[in-house]
Amino acid sequence: MDRNHYRFRTVWTLSAPAATVYGALERIEDYPRWWPQVRDVARLDDTTGIVTIRSVLPYDLTFTLREGRRDRENGVLEAGLSGDIDGWARWTVTDLGAHGCAAHYEQEVDVRARLLRLLAVPGRPLFRANHALMLRAGRRGLEAHLQAV
Repeated sequence: MDRNHYRFRTVWTLSAPAATVYGALERIEDYPRWWPQVRDVARLDDTTGIVTIRSVLPYDLTFTLREGRRDRENGVLEAGLSGDIDGWARWTVTDLGAHGCAAHYEQEVDVRARLLRLLAVPGRPLFRANHALMLRAGRRGLEAHLQAV
């Protein structure tokens, strides 16, 4: 097993309609407004941007995000990631009828940041917990953002 390889899966159940959630998730440049751990997004063009994230651990990760698939009809947003982390991330938003929607998040990455690679074995549980806390805050932030608009 490669200690620098990570797979993450989570589901956010949100009270907003699927189309509204999809619309918010496709606007990556707005993430810093509602997701505290997304520190900066700098658009390079219509399909590429530089993203900086930082959760509880005092370490920034910066990567280039390149749009891979944008399929509104099926609720899929997929992007390639390269930089401090290399791999891909995907949102799949599904309608739950009167109950809102579910936003399924999947990510598979290899860590490239030197310090994190050096700390791979002792740090792995902390890195996974850090990611979980970031996603929890993201769900709360998105829910609050959607209620405000």
